[in-house]
Amino acid sequence: ANPLLIGIILCYGILRIFKISITDYMIGGDFVSMFLLPSTAVLGLSIYRQRKILEKEFWPVCIGCIVGSLVSVGTTVLLCRVCLLDEAMVSSLIPTSVTTAIALDVSKNLGGVDVVTIFAVILCGTAGAVFHPILIKYLKLKNEVAQGVAIGTSSHAAGTTSAIKLGEVQGAISGVSIGIAGISTVIIALFM
Repeated sequence: ANPLLIGIILCYGILRIFKISITDYMIGGDFVSMFLLPSTAVLGLSIYRQRKILEKEFWPVCIGCIVGSLVSVGTTVLLCRVCLLDEAMVSSLIPTSVTTAIALDVSKNLGGVDVVTIFAVILCGTAGAVFHPILIKYLKLKNEVAQGVAIGTSSHAAGTTSAIKLGEVQGAISGVSIGIAGISTVIIALFM
């Protein structure tokens, strides 16, 4: 019963049932977006509270994010090639594991399609938010720092919501991992 997934399903259902256009929805959606900045500030507070752990684990976190970004981009390109997708689709899917703002810029610079990138980022983040806690439990991953790196690197802010539920350390590390993975993906994309 993930609240993000339930919210997406409810919004989609209401928009379809009442035939509300995305333009009309965004009039009210802009009001909701206004709350994004304060929620980001809360994440910053969590990171500040865990600064001792972040100082101690800085290099493992950086290396984990870089490797995670390489694996994400590499497997995406490989799967796109196996499925014989065209270059525009490959470029659209390369940045799916990073936050939307970064993903759109990377996709645009590579010649991707914005709508495909947005959909893929939302799908990736929602899937991460839903499945990360299950995978962490199933794989018996006990290290809180590793949990945060895995979530933040692979499913950005949407996944970080589930990391915060796991614990403050996981949430803080996941928040930092979003930024490091974003930078890593941008650098990797320069060589694509």
